Amino acid sequence: MSTIQELEHQHDLGLYPKRPIALVRGEGARVWDELGRMYIDCVSGNGVANIGHAHPAIVDAIHRQAQQLITCPGIFYNDVRAAFMAKLVSIAPAGLNRVFLCNSGAESVEAAIKFARYTIGKPEIICAHHGFHGRTLGALSATHNPAYHRGFEPLVPGFIHVPFNDINALRERISGQTAGVLLEIVQGEGGVHVGDGEYFRQVQQLCRERGVLLIIDEVQTGFCRTGSMFACQQYHLEPDILCLAKAIAGGLPMGAVLCRDTIQLSPGAHGSTFGGNPLVCAAGLAAIEVMLGEDLARQAREKGDYLVTRLQEQNIRLVRDIRHLGLMVGIELRKRVTPYIKALMAEGVLALPAGKTVLRLLPPLVITYVDIDRVVEALSNVLKN
Repeated sequence: MSTIQELEHQHDLGLYPKRPIALVRGEGARVWDELGRMYIDCVSGNGVANIGHAHPAIVDAIHRQAQQLITCPGIFYNDVRAAFMAKLVSIAPAGLNRVFLCNSGAESVEAAIKFARYTIGKPEIICAHHGFHGRTLGALSATHNPAYHRGFEPLVPGFIHVPFNDINALRERISGQTAGVLLEIVQGEGGVHVGDGEYFRQVQQLCRERGVLLIIDEVQTGFCRTGSMFACQQYHLEPDILCLAKAIAGGLPMGAVLCRDTIQLSPGAHGSTFGGNPLVCAAGLAAIEVMLGEDLARQAREKGDYLVTRLQEQNIRLVRDIRHLGLMVGIELRKRVTPYIKALMAEGVLALPAGKTVLRLLPPLVITYVDIDRVVEALSNVLKN
């Protein structure tokens, strides 16, 4: 164990299953450990580094803003925050005109739950089997997997879970006590399961007929990851509430909730000390400009298709299925995934699990085709041997 690992291990609470490398530098889709070894990063900080590591535009934005003003609470107006909110609304699905800024995906989901209950005046939130929405208590209650619940019960009451992609199951559970339906377009943590377009159109219609809010969680799928700025735009959805985070600010911690004008809240109903601070807003502005300027949505579509096609050409018997939308890729194996993730690390590729048997790839959208080929080669070597 290196000095860095020993120091962190000494003080860490032990909540993460640590991998035995210490990452100290990153550039684009590559990261380096303390010994100088390079890895192709298909983790991206759990889907954060869509524009790559240490993008010069983000570095410059942070440097310039840090010299001006770092923190400014929401009780005061701020120039950078105002500009960021306007930019965020300009790229959002139609009708999402109001913004609440926070610090993470779980916080954005927590806020969305509160906003729905406050607006509709009813307690129930319907979610999907295998959905994942975060680890804070409200977001955890929306998350389906019982493994995440153990030791933390009782959870927040009022959450109902139904099968994903099953409109009849949803129709049967909506009641006079339902405030909102909370869904992911692609269930990332749940195994990279892609929602059906017709299902989501029927969900939206059902919500409108019953006076229920449609809440879409795009914490992981947002900001070009799936081949469009937001995955719900591929299905022409117009959610009432949209939850965002991860790639929103080029690597800095930030979350957001976008709402329709129908979401009405009173001053003091919710808040965040650090949410929307000028530093992360400056990074967010720069990140969105990079996404648009480098057409990362198109890159995600083309590179995702290329990666999956190259992988299918390998005819790997261990692979049961490959699911993807853009550069959000799930490789379902016939065996448990953990040994293969460790073996990939030895090959110089960092990857994620998504359940017990699914290997998940979330590379930066700026990854080169040369590095994609290296990832495919490493996967072929590991999964065939």
